[in-house]
Amino acid sequence: MPRSHKTLPRLFVEAPLAPGATLEMGREHTNYLLTVLRMKKADALVVFNGSDGAWMARIADDHRKGATLEVVVQTQHQTPKSDLWFGFAPLRTGRLDYLVQKATEMGAGVIQPVITRYTQVSRLKSDKLVANVIEAAEQCEVLSVPTVADEVALSELLAHWQHEQGLRRLIFCDESAPSISPVEQMRDLDGLPVGLIVGPEGGFSDDERELLLAQPFVVPISLGPRILRADTAAVAALAVVQAIIGDWR
Repeated sequence: MPRSHKTLPRLFVEAPLAPGATLEMGREHTNYLLTVLRMKKADALVVFNGSDGAWMARIADDHRKGATLEVVVQTQHQTPKSDLWFGFAPLRTGRLDYLVQKATEMGAGVIQPVITRYTQVSRLKSDKLVANVIEAAEQCEVLSVPTVADEVALSELLAHWQHEQGLRRLIFCDESAPSISPVEQMRDLDGLPVGLIVGPEGGFSDDERELLLAQPFVVPISLGPRILRADTAAVAALAVVQAIIGDWR
């Protein structure tokens, strides 16, 4: 019995997708399909590129030096790209991978590394961040792959925010804020474009917190009375935003 497209392996490709299109696989994708997944000629999988929806494809040639796929039929229409901007202070490897993957799963549209005083990592490998985003999109059926932006200093981000982001509000997870419901704090943001920023381990410095709170577009919220690790705070904050003013409603 043919497998449902829901159970087929999923693969992100950087090529236009249409019925009958031929996709030449590079060494990495060929090894993944033929060696890791042990697929062979005529086996089916789902491919997507972040703009053309999801498509069922079959392995037309299982040559070890470069497999070829043939696109067969569309299985899902493209979903609109999320407008949620997510900024975070980079963490050490492992936890950084987790954070980027979860931001993708939780519906971030732009993933923005922000360098702060207590940031643990100041130089990032953007290709690794993109790889983590793609891996999460493949595993969780995310069709609109988030954009990974270049890292930026917090002060520079805030200085250019209104010029680059317009009316977008920036939700600031303030661990020093009174522990009150974020529902009340975000009530007036419904219908507005929003961004969300979480700090590093150790939080924002006092100067950074003052700078954030001085901005007219910043909306501080509390994540409750508990001390959360930075990656945990990111997931919690994304869940709060999606539940109150995002696409969970």
